[in-house]
Amino acid sequence: MSINNTSSSVFESLSEDISSVIESVECIEVEQEIFVEFGCYLYRVFPAIMELQFAENPPKNKKEILQSLSMNVNLAKDLVGECHKKNHSVSDTELVKIIAQLEGIIKYIGECLCLIPSGTFGGARYAESAVRSLSDELQNVHFELEQPLESITSFTMPNESDLYPVDADESVSTESSRVLSMPHMIDFLKITNQRSQLQHENKDKSVAALSHVANYIEPLYDTFFCPLTKQIMADLVTIENGVTYERKAISEWFETFSHQDDISCPITGMKLTSRVLNTNVALKTTIEEWKERNEAARIKVARTTLSLACSDSMILEAIIDLQHVCKRRRYNKVKLVSVGILPLLLRLLGYKGKDVICEALELLLQLAEDDDEVKEMVSDAMDDVSALIELISSSHQEIRHASLLLLVELSRSRALGEKIGSATGAILILVSVKFNHHVDSFASEKADEILKNLERFPDAVKRMAEYGFLEPLVDHLKEGSEEVQMEMVSCLGELSLNNDSKTYVAEMASPSLIKMMQSGNTVLRNATIKALARISSDHPKGRILVESGIVNIMAEEMFTCGTYDEPMDSKTEAAAILANVLESGVEHDVIEVTTLGHRISSDYVVYNIIYMLKNSTLDELNTNLIRILLCFTKSPESMDTVVAVVNETEASYTLIELINNQHERLGVAAIKLLISLAPHVGNTLAERLCKTRGQPQSLIEWPTETNHFTEKQAVSANFLAKLPQQNLTLNLALLNNNVVPTILRRISAIQRNGTRTSRHATVYLEGLVGILYRFTTTLYEPQILSLAKTHNLTSVFTELLIETSSDGVQRLSATGLENLSSESINQSRPPQVKKSKSKKLFHLPNFSSSRSLDTRKTPVLCPVHRGTCSSETTFCLIDAKAVERLLACLEHENEEVVEASMSAICTLLDDKVDVDNSVSLLTEMNSIQYILNVLREHKQECLRQKSLWMIEKFLVRGGNKSVSDISEDRLLPASLISAFHNGNDSMKQMAENI
Repeated sequence: MSINNTSSSVFESLSEDISSVIESVECIEVEQEIFVEFGCYLYRVFPAIMELQFAENPPKNKKEILQSLSMNVNLAKDLVGECHKKNHSVSDTELVKIIAQLEGIIKYIGECLCLIPSGTFGGARYAESAVRSLSDELQNVHFELEQPLESITSFTMPNESDLYPVDADESVSTESSRVLSMPHMIDFLKITNQRSQLQHENKDKSVAALSHVANYIEPLYDTFFCPLTKQIMADLVTIENGVTYERKAISEWFETFSHQDDISCPITGMKLTSRVLNTNVALKTTIEEWKERNEAARIKVARTTLSLACSDSMILEAIIDLQHVCKRRRYNKVKLVSVGILPLLLRLLGYKGKDVICEALELLLQLAEDDDEVKEMVSDAMDDVSALIELISSSHQEIRHASLLLLVELSRSRALGEKIGSATGAILILVSVKFNHHVDSFASEKADEILKNLERFPDAVKRMAEYGFLEPLVDHLKEGSEEVQMEMVSCLGELSLNNDSKTYVAEMASPSLIKMMQSGNTVLRNATIKALARISSDHPKGRILVESGIVNIMAEEMFTCGTYDEPMDSKTEAAAILANVLESGVEHDVIEVTTLGHRISSDYVVYNIIYMLKNSTLDELNTNLIRILLCFTKSPESMDTVVAVVNETEASYTLIELINNQHERLGVAAIKLLISLAPHVGNTLAERLCKTRGQPQSLIEWPTETNHFTEKQAVSANFLAKLPQQNLTLNLALLNNNVVPTILRRISAIQRNGTRTSRHATVYLEGLVGILYRFTTTLYEPQILSLAKTHNLTSVFTELLIETSSDGVQRLSATGLENLSSESINQSRPPQVKKSKSKKLFHLPNFSSSRSLDTRKTPVLCPVHRGTCSSETTFCLIDAKAVERLLACLEHENEEVVEASMSAICTLLDDKVDVDNSVSLLTEMNSIQYILNVLREHKQECLRQKSLWMIEKFLVRGGNKSVSDISEDRLLPASLISAFHNGNDSMKQMAENI
């Protein structure tokens, strides 16, 4: 037989012997108290023996300990059995000897328990302490022969005893054994005997007995039980004959009698003359004291069970018992926490069983509910609430609800609330649950309640705001103390809010923020202005902020406050807020900013902004000032004011100097403002740009070539394109700095890689093409004419007509082709025939060879320009095959592209060219249909006028075919009538002619 089998056999034998002893002691009538006490000691030894048997790390001396215990229990079995047989016939001398032997057995068993090594308990300190304490108690046991108790009411309540006393110095008084002879204790021993006879196959079934004996650890008396309900009494009353009952039960008994004279005692049958019920204070006090000791013992039993248990049923039984204990007295909560139950419960939050987690949460809720002292103890024990937070996301609704209910209670405590608010992910989960009310309305309601409790903590409020729950922050802004407002407004200035959040804050908190701006607290004002800058960055909120009076306050902040009174950061933020509000599209022309009636776009404000711009060295402030000026240029009235002040103060020099500022945002803002001013002071800007060192080439040339184009590159190119195109000084400056190769290289890169490589690529391409277009406006300058020929701009523009997705590029390309084509007649020359120096006489020509030679040497004449043409040297649209592409552009949806394309085609119908041949060529390309479509589909006067002009040319110079093609259009008469009635004089005349 193996060692394990031997050990198991000894354990089973030992268990049976203990059960046998307990069964025998209940039948011994002499000195019954001592024998029953002996049986209880054996019963209390049984869990320790079980712990030894089922230990994960059994000691080497396990077999010897079990055998020694078995030998002593066998001896006890024989002694008790002998007394059982003889009972009253046992002599006093013999009885004293047997009791002395039983005392020695108990002491020796205590010594055996001392032999169990510490490693057996696997780190379960509570179990080890319990076994050691029990061992000490057994070694000090003493049985003393006394006379049986005559009355149950005369006894003194025993000291607290426990199945597993935790404290080493805690021992059970021998007097407590005297009451173990009561019937209910005997019943308990019977139950124990039955349990001990069950199979001991596994640890779970054996340990399960622990929690079931909790109600019987302390001795019970029959007088504790109501004769009617058979339950321990709570509200004890004594009737006329001295019998005690539960008040409710005896009251109901009395109600069964219809006549006073018929009332009798339900137990004795004695007739009663009175229904008076007197509280039995003495017995009630005794029961209460028993309950207190019983509950304390049950707490320790449950703790032991939770420490040692490994099955759901054991854990559930212990937790539920603790729940009942907690419901009875508040002090039980404190004691339960003090003996170390909390760590065990918190550990169970990660348990696999759903029921266990739910019951553990329910018990934790009971502990914390309506008890600040217990909450503090819970806070001390609960270093980390993350395990509890994770349960909110559980897939089991019961666990979710239980965890939320517990968190609601815990969040009422300041210490625990702070822990919950600072736990990683806690606020995010709670906010998510709150707004998912359609998924779980109960969870949503409780999450909202928790968040309300957490509003006391500024850090938690900040986290709520970060996750989009802004109501608490706004409430604190509106109603909090100055210190709280300071903290909230600082948080608001740091938050990254989405547009919906900014809208909410702007609508709800603007009045409070404006009021804070008017506070005498400089730190609060500066924090508030940063928050307003963050809110105003969402343009749709401009109207809300304007209505709150923010423009006046920001203007005062910028212009009125002295430099030494306030830090310049506040001016920068004020300028940013004004820029944000104005960029939202509000009607700024009517907003007054001073008591004297000055409007925001008045010359007073513009002068102040220009003055600050010229004297400030702060890049961010200058950027915001320029943004404000740029907003003013959107209105014709305020544009005139800005242009006048810029001219008067020569601010254009300052703006041009800012182009190459290292702060890119400032440079971009300056260029955008210059682009807006270009139509009004363009030539001045162009002249001053050319006089600035490093300009204009620095707007095109960049340190490194890249396919990723920046906003500054895009606006720089557009600035050069927007300046007056016929400004020869600027055009020559660009030419002399050899920027065209760079431009063509960049255009080629964009065409090759597409505009999706950068969000600024399309704007950049339009700017580059606009610069090329500039040169076509000053072709009278020989250098520029040579440049156009050298780089074959006709072919460049022709390619750009189709290979682009930008309407602006197509319009500029078509307009550039128009300018180049207008110059074609001047550049196209008839071929010069060279005269031969000598002729050979009497030479018979070879006709075939001479014809071939003549054909080879005779240059081809352009039918339109009547000379030798090419796209490169004379900018001929026909040679460049640009006509087909221009005709295709007539079907474009953008009228500007259509007009530019039509204007380019019209250069081929000018009186300076051979119109007849041009009409013939255009007719072969089906141009008439394109033109008729333009006339029908577009209502723009310029397009209709060009269409009628071209149709008239075709009718006059195109012959019968043109007349036939035009007259077949059924919609033409209606278009002509419309032009005649609605057009200008020129259109009426052309319509009439047609």
